[in-house]
Amino acid sequence: MLRKLSKKWRIIIGIVLFIVLFVAWIFWSNTALELNYMAVKSEDLPEAFDGYRIAHVSDLHNADMADDLIETLKEAKPDIITLTGDIVDAKKPDLEIVYRFFESAVKIAPCYYVTGNHETVVENNTKYWEKMSSLGVNVVKNEQVLLTKDDSLIVLVGIDDPIFYHPEIDSESYMNNMLRMLQPAEDDFALLLSHRPELFLSYAESNIDLVLSGHAHGGQFRLPFVGGLYAPHQGTFPTYDSGLYEKNGVQMVVSRGIGNSRFPIRFNNRPEVILIELQTA
Repeated sequence: MLRKLSKKWRIIIGIVLFIVLFVAWIFWSNTALELNYMAVKSEDLPEAFDGYRIAHVSDLHNADMADDLIETLKEAKPDIITLTGDIVDAKKPDLEIVYRFFESAVKIAPCYYVTGNHETVVENNTKYWEKMSSLGVNVVKNEQVLLTKDDSLIVLVGIDDPIFYHPEIDSESYMNNMLRMLQPAEDDFALLLSHRPELFLSYAESNIDLVLSGHAHGGQFRLPFVGGLYAPHQGTFPTYDSGLYEKNGVQMVVSRGIGNSRFPIRFNNRPEVILIELQTA
C-alpha cells in the first residue's frame, strides 16, 4: 500500500511513526524500573558480611511507582534497604506516596534513611521523622549505627544533606566537619549514606570504605560514550553521575535514582534500584 502513496506521504507517515515510537520509548524508559547488580569488594569487610546484600534506593521524588519499587525490592532479597534522600519532592510533596512505600518496604528488610535537599520542604519536619520512626524506618541523622552479623559488625554512618541547616552553607566544610565528628575506627568497615556525590573528595579523605549517594539523577539525559549531561551542584557533564567510583581506597556508588524533579523527563536513563553485594577482597 505504501508503494501507491506519493513520496511526500511516505515521508510524512515515516516521520509520524518515528515520533510515536520515540514518545513511547521515552515514556517506557521513564517508568520501567530496573534492578542493577553490583559487587563491591573490600579488604576491611568482616568475613561474616561476605555476600551481604544492600538495596540502594535514591531520589524517588514522589514518583508514583511504589508498587513497582516494592516488587523490585522483593526480587532483590536485600539484607538492608538504604535510602539516600529526596524521597519527597519540593514541587509535589505527597507524603502519602512516601508512607505507602515505607509501610511495605520495612516488611522486606530494615530501612536506613538519610535526608536529601528536597526533604527540607516538609512543613512539619519533626512530625515527618516521627512518622518514619513509627513505621519502623531507621532515620540516620548525623550519627553512627552498628550493623551486626554473628560476632562481627560494620558501621553505618548517615549524614544529613548540608542544605538542611542553611541554604547557603559551604557544603564541603560542612561535610568535612561531620566526617571528623563521626569518624569510624580505622579497622572498622564503614558504610556512609550521604545524598551528594559531588563531595566525593571529602569522603575519600575519611575512614569510610563505601559511600552510597544519589542526587545526580544519572545526569538526566545520557548519551552513549559521553554519560550524563547535567547534574545538580555539578553542572554540565558531571564527574559523578552513575555507577562506581574509587579514590584512596574509598568506593562510592551513585544511583541514577527513580523520579524526576526540575526536569520532568529522562533520556536513555531508566530509573533504577542498585543491589550491592559486599564481598571480601
